[in-house]
Amino acid sequence: MSKFPLQARALAVALCLGVLAGGPAAAQNARPVAAAGTTVRIDNFVFGPTALTVPVGTTVTWVNRDDIPHSVVADDKAFKSKVLDTDGQFSFTFTKPGEYGYFCGLHPHMTGKVIVKAG
Repeated sequence: MSKFPLQARALAVALCLGVLAGGPAAAQNARPVAAAGTTVRIDNFVFGPTALTVPVGTTVTWVNRDDIPHSVVADDKAFKSKVLDTDGQFSFTFTKPGEYGYFCGLHPHMTGKVIVKAG
């Protein structure tokens, strides 16, 4: 197993294919690569990172790496995932600046925050 995280390996592959260097043919056929820092891991009853700062328009993806189900619920109900089993994912695109607190609907002591900054 490589010592590099999956996102870093995907970025390296994309660079080798010329996707990020502007290769038009490669870009048409490539799958999108999530920008670094847009993924929140759910592991050992913790959201990580606990606080994430992103620009408006960013899609954040939560991935359950725990061996039990979790969910993601915004404090203000702006978003709510279904129950996520192991390796389950939920994504939400933040279109307005602000601070979005959230918690696990099954384990309310688990909390996190996304801070969305205007461009």
